[in-house]
Amino acid sequence: MSEPQDKAASSVSVTKDGSGGGGLSPSPISAGDKLQPEGIKAIPVKHYGRWVSAAAVLVILALLASAFADAKIHWPTVPDYLFNDRILTGAGNTLLITVLSMTVGIVGGTILAVMRLSKNPVMSSVAYGYIWFFRGTPVLVQLLLWYNLALIFPLLNLGFYKDEMNDVMTPFLAALLGLGLNEAAYMAEISRAGIQSVDDGQTEAAHALGMTVTKTMRRIVLPQAMRVIVPPTGNEFINLLKTSSLCYAIQYGEVLKAATDISSNNLATMEMLMVATIWYLVLTTVFSIFQYYVERHFARGSSRSMPETPLQRVMKNLTTFRRGTGSGAKA
Repeated sequence: MSEPQDKAASSVSVTKDGSGGGGLSPSPISAGDKLQPEGIKAIPVKHYGRWVSAAAVLVILALLASAFADAKIHWPTVPDYLFNDRILTGAGNTLLITVLSMTVGIVGGTILAVMRLSKNPVMSSVAYGYIWFFRGTPVLVQLLLWYNLALIFPLLNLGFYKDEMNDVMTPFLAALLGLGLNEAAYMAEISRAGIQSVDDGQTEAAHALGMTVTKTMRRIVLPQAMRVIVPPTGNEFINLLKTSSLCYAIQYGEVLKAATDISSNNLATMEMLMVATIWYLVLTTVFSIFQYYVERHFARGSSRSMPETPLQRVMKNLTTFRRGTGSGAKA
């Protein structure tokens, strides 16, 4: 094709004939003009499955609420005993034994983790044997063993201290030893995983600077390992708080023991169990929130953006829901 024909072809565009006959007529377009694309109108996808599943869940919850409302439970009894003096004392004892047992578990678990990672075969073997025994036996059995220790050792004789074992091994001490020593076995594995998550180069660099093994562990390894140790430790604390209810079997006065003692007098068994349930939920919720903010604190050095708080998540979901509703209405 010749050059004049090429120029003529470049200045012709195809359009529909205005007469309605469907013919094509040329329309001149200047070289500088550009076709403007039409604006994209985004239409959100409608997720009908979400609404169906949400409706099904709400129906199930409504049925459960209706079942409990019609059950043979005298609900006014629950708030009447919720702040009873014996219940409050039991809740305080539950919190006390949980905190003390967790302290024993954290200290003992850290020591056992260091022993487990030691190059000394005696230290590592003893630590492994401890973890094997306490992780392999139920907590309730351990509590009963400590509580009935007087059947094996009627007299406690330490040389500088001598007393009857029944007087020494009180329900509180049996609960503390049973829960604390058992928790140390689990915390040992958590601490060991956290220590091993720190790169070996950190330890080598600290030794190259002349730091001792103890100082390296205290100043270099453990602070970095906390990011890995804290989340499962929080879960262990909440689990320990619930496990403390097993101390009811050794007559320790925690919240479940207080609730059952009251129910033996007023015969409101289910009502008092509801009271104990509410207190366990309150305590676990408070410490779950505390755990979240502790994890958020230790995550500052590992992630560029901090995780959203629960309030920020709620506001974000509300904003997203409003935007989605507005787009759907326009569509």
